[in-house]
Amino acid sequence: MKPSHRSLLNQTFRAGIALKGIDGALEMIGGLLLWFLKPSDLNEIVRFLLQHDLSRDPHDWIREHLLHGAAKLADADPVFASFFLLSHGVTKAALVAGMWMNKLWAYPLTIAVFGAFCVYQAYRYTHTHSVWMLVLTILDLALIWLTWDQFKHQKELRRTRDV
Repeated sequence: MKPSHRSLLNQTFRAGIALKGIDGALEMIGGLLLWFLKPSDLNEIVRFLLQHDLSRDPHDWIREHLLHGAAKLADADPVFASFFLLSHGVTKAALVAGMWMNKLWAYPLTIAVFGAFCVYQAYRYTHTHSVWMLVLTILDLALIWLTWDQFKHQKELRRTRDV
């Protein structure tokens, strides 16, 4: 493989896992907030933070999704939601840390875990028909492919280094 092509794949992989790491950290923060705050309080916090945005564009797409998500969260079981977010966040953060440190065990485990996420997301899509669920699944599948490619590359680097 050409060095520039390999470099582009490496950079794309690093960007992808960095985003997954950030996502994991945000899920952990959300899980902790749900653990210590009532969902209705979080709903009010989101409304307060977005109140100035309401006056500028009442049809803002991102704001509408944040408000809708906060309203759904207010009706959710906080213990389950907190456990769900914390477990997902910790899992993603641990896998990303392992891959960032080029630990070979992290690559196949990441493929398996993100593959399981894709199966769940596809299942959820059949119920919700959410375009976001579809987009997230496609992005996760791309990251799985990049992880597999990076795993093969890391094994090859170690094989040539040990020779």
